[in-house]
Amino acid sequence: MSIKNQTMLITYSDSLGKNLKELKTNLERYFGAAIGGVHLLPFFPSTGDRGFAPIAYDEVDPAFGDWTDVKRLGEKYYLMFDFMINHISRQSKYYKDYQEKHEASAYKDLFLNWDKFWPDKRPTQADVDLIYKRKDRAPKQEIQFADGSVEHLWNTFGEEQIDLDVTKQVTMDFIKETIAHLAANGCDLIRLDAFAYAVKKVDTNDFFVEPEIWDLLSKVQEMAQSAGADILPEIHEHYSIQFKLADHDYFVYDFALPMVTLYSLYSGKAQRLADWLKKSPMKQFTTLDTHDGIGVVDVKDILTDEEITYTSDQLYKVGANVNRKYSTAEYNNLDIYQINSTYYSALGDDDRKYFIARLIQTFAPGIPQVYYVGFLAGRNDLDLLEKTKEGRNINRHYYTSEEIAQEVERPVVKALLKLFTYRNQSAAFDLDGSIAVSNPDENTLIITRRNAAETVEARAEINLKTLVYRVTENGQTIYFD
Repeated sequence: MSIKNQTMLITYSDSLGKNLKELKTNLERYFGAAIGGVHLLPFFPSTGDRGFAPIAYDEVDPAFGDWTDVKRLGEKYYLMFDFMINHISRQSKYYKDYQEKHEASAYKDLFLNWDKFWPDKRPTQADVDLIYKRKDRAPKQEIQFADGSVEHLWNTFGEEQIDLDVTKQVTMDFIKETIAHLAANGCDLIRLDAFAYAVKKVDTNDFFVEPEIWDLLSKVQEMAQSAGADILPEIHEHYSIQFKLADHDYFVYDFALPMVTLYSLYSGKAQRLADWLKKSPMKQFTTLDTHDGIGVVDVKDILTDEEITYTSDQLYKVGANVNRKYSTAEYNNLDIYQINSTYYSALGDDDRKYFIARLIQTFAPGIPQVYYVGFLAGRNDLDLLEKTKEGRNINRHYYTSEEIAQEVERPVVKALLKLFTYRNQSAAFDLDGSIAVSNPDENTLIITRRNAAETVEARAEINLKTLVYRVTENGQTIYFD
């Protein structure tokens, strides 16, 4: 199945029911035509980070099901899988073979050796300070070999996630084999997790290193297309990087929309949002929420520093059960540029504001991605948060089938299902079509979408202060509640 211009659900295999079989049943029973695609978050055997430290890609974690379950899901929905191009688990067969055989291992070049990376008498402290890192120390980890020797490997993220050396042939062979396997098992779109960290180079900050990153991206895209899939590079940073990717005709993420929308709904002002929507490319996936926190770094220079501070402060002020400490080291937060909260609770568990936020996303350029908690207008899960002391778990509730049956009866969820069903079925949202955005006064946002043939026009007029809105298609009012 190829990528469809229809809303994509983001979910774990055990978050809408306890496994892949229950997930498929619940999607068909409760979500109907509101969903056209599924981003199935890592379902491989893993040793950390809720799947993002994969041991191998040729297996499905038996707790979730098997490849038959994955393929059955792909019979109805277009699918996106994650490929962690920057790292793999230190419990993988590759790492263990290297640890046992050292220089005799066939995988000795698969991992990026910290000690061999640097010229003599380096790295200096200035070298380490220059690295765009996720830790308050050098991104390295000791490896003890069976022969008693000790070296260090690059380790950008969690302790289980050991970095790969993408400059080596053994690594490119591994990437090619993995991509081919994923595509053969129903994957239509491969999300390149942590892609910007994959290339390291002396005297750079080791993040989106040009021009080498473009060479890697080109090679990976060719591998994917040869296997019948496409790629979506995942990068959280300044929006200019997304625009560079868009200029090269890759799919991109709109990770700025969550904070810009929050700012607009907190302040009631439309200009920043209108300006952003006018700039945004059409070949993109939009988000308001994901399995991680709400990104702050992505909105730099779209909002002013003062507006970013205002939005963050308001989130903690009006958000429901949002606390600054949930985004700190006390709750194992890896990224100081993310705020941990569900999007519904970030808007104070307010049904009207939340629906308006999703209406904006629906009309924004691109294809909407909606996180499973967001689809059910989920509140912050403080019980799971405190049980695990993992900040991001505030937005990772495990829904039973019985809970889903109850949640879809809430008026706000019913309205969301109608909204995204409309989005999926209307020709006005043609990605080859046009979009016009205006803000005739301080509080009003008007978005008009037309298909390429200009036979269908959808229009949303929204007052961000009063929260009054009207949606029309070819002049006829569309109602969602």
